[in-house]
Amino acid sequence: MLRVLRNTVYARLFAAQVVALLGTGLLTVALGLLAFDIAGDAAGSVLGTALTIKMVAYVGVAPLIAALVDRLPRKAVLVTADIVRFAIALALPSVGETWQIYVLVFVLQSASATFTPAFQSLIPAVLPEPRDYTRALSLSRLAYDLEALLSPLIAGTLLVVVTFHDLFAGTAIGFALSALLVVSTRVPGTGDESATSSFWQRLPAGAAVFARTPSLRFLLLTNMVVAAGTAIVLVDSVVYARAVFDLDDAALAIALACYGIGSLVTALSIPWLVDRAGVIRTMSIGVAVIVAGLLAAVVVTAVATASGAGWEALLGTWVLLGIGTSLVNTPSSRLLADASTPANRTLVYTAQFALSHACFLVTYPVAGWLGALSLTGAAGTLFGIAFAAATAALLFSRRRLRTAA
Repeated sequence: MLRVLRNTVYARLFAAQVVALLGTGLLTVALGLLAFDIAGDAAGSVLGTALTIKMVAYVGVAPLIAALVDRLPRKAVLVTADIVRFAIALALPSVGETWQIYVLVFVLQSASATFTPAFQSLIPAVLPEPRDYTRALSLSRLAYDLEALLSPLIAGTLLVVVTFHDLFAGTAIGFALSALLVVSTRVPGTGDESATSSFWQRLPAGAAVFARTPSLRFLLLTNMVVAAGTAIVLVDSVVYARAVFDLDDAALAIALACYGIGSLVTALSIPWLVDRAGVIRTMSIGVAVIVAGLLAAVVVTAVATASGAGWEALLGTWVLLGIGTSLVNTPSSRLLADASTPANRTLVYTAQFALSHACFLVTYPVAGWLGALSLTGAAGTLFGIAFAAATAALLFSRRRLRTAA
């Protein structure tokens, strides 16, 4: 897996991803604690709203920005997005009202909606060999998982000596280092087909590829399953840790770290699984694991809200959800690479970015707003959503993708 780092361009881009992810991980912990500091037991509702706004930015802004900047140099796009995120991270510690969180989160996530698809679409150009690209995907997933594991641990350690407001400085540093690494990298160009097309032609191009490609329609269904499993972890972990189990700030970091551990351990085996089972079957296994994890979450939540017991069971459930998420997300980019060309790749990746995050417009409000009324009801609803999407995805894969990679 690590041999792809011999490619110096990819190595620098990967380093930029790692430091930005580390900053983002600190932001996740700090934002959850900021929401609790402002709203108390209603933190889940505030965080759910903030994350829903994040998804609105991803879904509404990403396709527009991608079409607008598709002709611009990738380096300029990536660096500008990092600069905007750096500035917002510095502004967040001064927030004292929930509406201010919402505004700053929208601007920051609009910049992320510009950065992430452009960054992801570069990797197939840097590593065109499918086996190397699969290894890069696993390494990228490993970076996400290490972030999910290490960032909460680092945050928990820092919280011993600093306040959570200081974690935002770490976020800003991560974005600044990411920008510097991108500046120092010789970023490859893209195809020239889009150079002759108008904004209005480029805007729906990625979605059109999804509409005509069976494997990408399967991917759309798995996106909803992942969104259900992720929402309960990201939105409600702070409520479980602080309100249900009455634990300290470090407990939130531990819960998020457990989710990261499950994903991390699984990411290491993805190349082996894909080589033997194929992309579709590997993702199908992940879908089933997420559904099982959400069913476990329903049981754990019912017991915890009634008796206050079950913290260890919750952590184990988060590990299971992390495993399933990695099994689905890590190999999924292979489907995008296979279905796109160098000329439309950024637009296809952006379509996946927008369409996958559109699923969170459903699951984040369920986890946050319904969770504020009943955590058990929220967990049960998320399980129902995931079960329905998983059933459709698995039936689809058996009928139409039996021989897919």
